[in-house]
Amino acid sequence: MSWLFLWHLLWVVTSLLSQFLYLSLVNPMLTRLANNDQTLVSHYTNVFAITQLCAVLLSPLNGLIMDRHKHKPHKPLIQGETKREADLSSLPLALSLNSVQCFLFCVCFTCPVLPLQYLTFILQVVNSAFFYAGHQAFISTAFPMQHFGKLSGLVMTLSSVVLFLQFPIQYVIQHQLQGDPLYVNVGLTVLSLLTFIHPVHVSLYCKKLTKRRKTKEANGHGSAKC
Repeated sequence: MSWLFLWHLLWVVTSLLSQFLYLSLVNPMLTRLANNDQTLVSHYTNVFAITQLCAVLLSPLNGLIMDRHKHKPHKPLIQGETKREADLSSLPLALSLNSVQCFLFCVCFTCPVLPLQYLTFILQVVNSAFFYAGHQAFISTAFPMQHFGKLSGLVMTLSSVVLFLQFPIQYVIQHQLQGDPLYVNVGLTVLSLLTFIHPVHVSLYCKKLTKRRKTKEANGHGSAKC
């Protein structure tokens, strides 16, 4: 029930919901934007399929960003700083990049412009690759390793329950909005802004740990001086 876990859960749910909704709506969206031109739809579908193959090349990038401080032997840990604290301090950048990608991805597929979907395909692949790498890395860094399997599984299980919302959302799009997901996409774009809370909270948490460490060191030096 820690805030680290709860904000991460919200981050995961929002990212996955935007990904899965887009995947379920991409074909009818392309058909609508192409005015039922099946040749054009087939072209965009093929481009979308090809971009999915790039995910395997992009997945390690987020891990490299998170581990950047480990490749700096000339920069040892600060006195009193734990390895967990150092690892946590590298997380906000990677989490923020994922949040930015998620937001831009939602903005692009909300805009009813067919050529813009090329950029949407790219952002979707990049966001998906960064998401899974970031999720596993955060769980392994923020919490004890003996709980990694339980917490990772719990996050994905709770996310799967929330993802059932995509079915009533699709029903509303088909029967209430005449197949136009514009309002749903706008709502999802606004919802994606919530993912920025997670990296901000992690950053504040790291500052709190640093302040606590410095206070403890100051008290320790004061006691030794006395």
